[in-house]
Amino acid sequence: MDNFTYRNPTKLIFGKGRIAELSQEIAPGSKVLVAYGGGSIRQNGVYDQVLSALQGVELFEFGGIEANPDFDTLMKAVEIVRQQGVQFILSVGGGSVLDGVKFIAAAAHLEGDPWTILTGKAEIKSAIPIGSVLTLPGTGSEMNCFSVISRRSTNEKLAFGNPLVYPVFSILDPETTYSLPKRQIGNGVADAFVHVIEQYLTYPSDAPLQDRMAESVLLTLIEEGPKTLANPDDYTSRANIMWAATMALNGIISVGVPQDWATHGIGHELTALYGLDHARTLAVVLPSLLRQRKDVKQAKLVQFAERVWDFKTGSADEKIEAAIQKTEGFFLSLGIPVKLSAHQIGEEAAKRVVQNLSRRGEIALGEDGKITGPVVEKILIEAV
Repeated sequence: MDNFTYRNPTKLIFGKGRIAELSQEIAPGSKVLVAYGGGSIRQNGVYDQVLSALQGVELFEFGGIEANPDFDTLMKAVEIVRQQGVQFILSVGGGSVLDGVKFIAAAAHLEGDPWTILTGKAEIKSAIPIGSVLTLPGTGSEMNCFSVISRRSTNEKLAFGNPLVYPVFSILDPETTYSLPKRQIGNGVADAFVHVIEQYLTYPSDAPLQDRMAESVLLTLIEEGPKTLANPDDYTSRANIMWAATMALNGIISVGVPQDWATHGIGHELTALYGLDHARTLAVVLPSLLRQRKDVKQAKLVQFAERVWDFKTGSADEKIEAAIQKTEGFFLSLGIPVKLSAHQIGEEAAKRVVQNLSRRGEIALGEDGKITGPVVEKILIEAV
């Protein structure tokens, strides 16, 4: 296990009825911007709960933050924050809204071009404090300092991370997820699943506790995901999925171990180029990537096959292929295709993705930096 330092300052407030406690987390008299997405929070009652709990503060609103939040949209919110002297930003919605809020919080205090936050050239010295009321589990953004932002005008999707944009608190009430469409729930489960895989399926690093924690999150998602799709009002399953998605990316399973993130890197380009749901890009890329990298990842893939999918007999190659097929079956059980052709995308995607990555100098992906342009092409051609 490698040396590590771990700190997570986010206060997590979990369970039914907890939105009412917002008033205890934001100082009275504060200027607060409530940010949300397409307006579903008005239909499912969350909006009314939030407003009821925020008596005594000066409220501003900003709606319309997209799935895969767009830079140009978010800059409109940045202007509101600056003009009104907003002191706190509350994200109400899913991980995309919260990712957008993290960017808004950092951009509002930045001198210079806010896009440099995403290109890694900005020095973020301060940010507006943020909190969240999470209504869609999956991204893990509620308990980490990372954000992914799209710029549709240039077909780019980039990430940034900074300790200053950890949420001060996040409220997770599983009942707020009851009205979500199956597509969104399935996407969230798949996203969380691949988050774990990116931190787990690399190479042995003498970190048995992190391995076992990762495996327990994977097993929870595998067991509870189909249940929550079959019965949207099953509080227990919804709660378990919500907590598993948080644990998948709050940093605890990644301390001291190598990480991959190539599936996400390639998937982000597919979203930027073709507008695919984030989770659906991951389900396309991951199985093909694992097949291409099975020799490098052999030890951990066999462990994954044995401990997660219970394949105890056969050769290493047989176990690995069986585990990959079970992973594909899991995605399909969530209603998520595992081939690009299901999205009417062909082999031309391979060269387009490599061109995008190469233009930014991001063509040494994976835990060992050996997923280069030709490997990315092979992964995507096999994924068609």
